[in-house]
Amino acid sequence: MAGIIDRLKGFSRSPQGRRAIASARRAASDPRKRAQARRLLGRLRSRRRF
Repeated sequence: MAGIIDRLKGFSRSPQGRRAIASARRAASDPRKRAQARRLLGRLRSRRRF
């Protein structure tokens, strides 16, 4: 499990990871994108119960 965490940390510090984080932050600040993410998570949660 520690290997996965280390890989994520490494990615987040890379230029590509920083671009991905910036893109995610922009999307999170957009109300439409936030609602879209909520709907997607709701669908995933409801599927997990069955």
